[in-house]
Amino acid sequence: MDTNSINCCASAIREAIVAHEADIECLDREIGDGDHYINMKRGCEAIAGLANELNGLDAPDALNKIGMKLLSTIGGASGPLFASFFMAMGKSLKTSETISINHLAAAFDAGVQAIMQRGKAQAGEKTMLDVLVPVAQTFKHMAEQGHTRPEIAAALKKTASEGLESTRNMLATKGRAAGLGERAIGHLDAGAKSCQVMIHAVCDLVLAG
Repeated sequence: MDTNSINCCASAIREAIVAHEADIECLDREIGDGDHYINMKRGCEAIAGLANELNGLDAPDALNKIGMKLLSTIGGASGPLFASFFMAMGKSLKTSETISINHLAAAFDAGVQAIMQRGKAQAGEKTMLDVLVPVAQTFKHMAEQGHTRPEIAAALKKTASEGLESTRNMLATKGRAAGLGERAIGHLDAGAKSCQVMIHAVCDLVLAG
């Protein structure tokens, strides 16, 4: 991983989020605060605007810079959570002279753990973590088993989609949806959808690669 690949991923994620505007907004109107897509788009545009500044930085510093930018850019609960994710990834990779697929898997897991700690949440509560936690687990397991990057990318897409679908029949215990009680059952979580879209975008780059 280098800053060029980070910028490529950021661009792909931005395009994917914009392409799924209708899906994300619809889900958020049903059981969310109604501002999730706006915040996600703002964050994607902020990262895209960092492209020139990221050039010349190593991957850990670039990820930390992205985290700091998101902290000051995205409103609502998403900002601190995604900021924590990127800064934790950067911190994890800082200890590695070279970045292997195993290092990336460990860094992704560190980012997810940071979200859990910051949000005081875990999988099973109808949030983005219902996508991120199983993806992190699959990523680490397959990297440790020596699978190829395309194999891992394909598996992560499948895991992300399954994680998203799992939120449909969950009872929400976090955020605005928690106040809806059983009325939130039957709806997918918007944050989980955004994460699924982003993971698919990055994995598609790997598969096209």
